[in-house]
Amino acid sequence: MIRFENVGMRYGMGGEVLSDVSFHLVPGSFHFLTGSSGAGKSSLLRLMFLAHRPSRGLISLFGQDIATTPRDQLPALRRRIGVVFQDFRLLDHLTTYENVALPLRVTGVREADYKDNVMELLNWVGLGERTNAKPHTLSGGEKQRAAIARAVVAKPDLLLADEPTGNVDPEMGLRLLRLFVELNRLGTSVVIATHDLSIVEHFPAPQLRLQDGRLKVVPPPRRAVSAAPVRVEGAS
Repeated sequence: MIRFENVGMRYGMGGEVLSDVSFHLVPGSFHFLTGSSGAGKSSLLRLMFLAHRPSRGLISLFGQDIATTPRDQLPALRRRIGVVFQDFRLLDHLTTYENVALPLRVTGVREADYKDNVMELLNWVGLGERTNAKPHTLSGGEKQRAAIARAVVAKPDLLLADEPTGNVDPEMGLRLLRLFVELNRLGTSVVIATHDLSIVEHFPAPQLRLQDGRLKVVPPPRRAVSAAPVRVEGAS
């Protein structure tokens, strides 16, 4: 699913924010990406989503070497990834329903084939009565839930979530994580970046732990979300 080999990343002429990061994630796995603020979690997610290219090293996604993949083929790879950004990135001129349905619309799925699924998902995340609301009328927590629903609606091969429970109450946070777990059981690989270790305790899974730009893989406790293993190179 994902392979990083000796990857380094820097912004401009500054020092590396990620150094010698190496790991393999197998299909169907579930991982938390942990580390303190500034450890490089968001930067690592950007590399996984192909929003940035590494300064050095090899990244392979879905079996393709990103360095040699033609630029015009990258959008097709991105469409296999669901992403929850910290800034939500909802489209202001669309309703909540339209924002959530957008990944299906752009791939040509007919509304008659997705309407019921979108409404069920909106009800699950507590937005069933906000389907016609525009983003500027939503609270921060509502925007976050809409962004999560949009990321998972198409059942992507890979889900990347950056602090997905940061703007919701603990009860809703656990509900959203159960949604991620169910998506994982259906075959989606999941990586959730969080600094909230209480979430990790509720849903034990392997951790990709970053400290000072370097990666350490922490194995899960006996009771794990996913039995799919993680293969690691170069981690200590």
